[in-house]
Amino acid sequence: MTQRLHLVFGGELISTQGTAFKDPDNIHIVGMFPNYDAAFKAWKAEAQRTVDEAQTRYFIAHIHRLREEGKESSSTEELGG
Repeated sequence: MTQRLHLVFGGELISTQGTAFKDPDNIHIVGMFPNYDAAFKAWKAEAQRTVDEAQTRYFIAHIHRLREEGKESSSTEELGG
């Protein structure tokens, strides 16, 4: 079975209208999770914990999409990363 890793992270944004972090050096890394369901539970817990902080947002990154099996290169490789 293929792993579907997901990263949950967040922090204070510059504006509620965007996704740029106010202080990228202090992004809160919640953790890496083996599937979307586990990541969603972690995301939801952090989102609820910070519900009163209007400019704080948490995100789920689909890490498994960075390196898709069966493709010659990922979008990261195409950018020279």
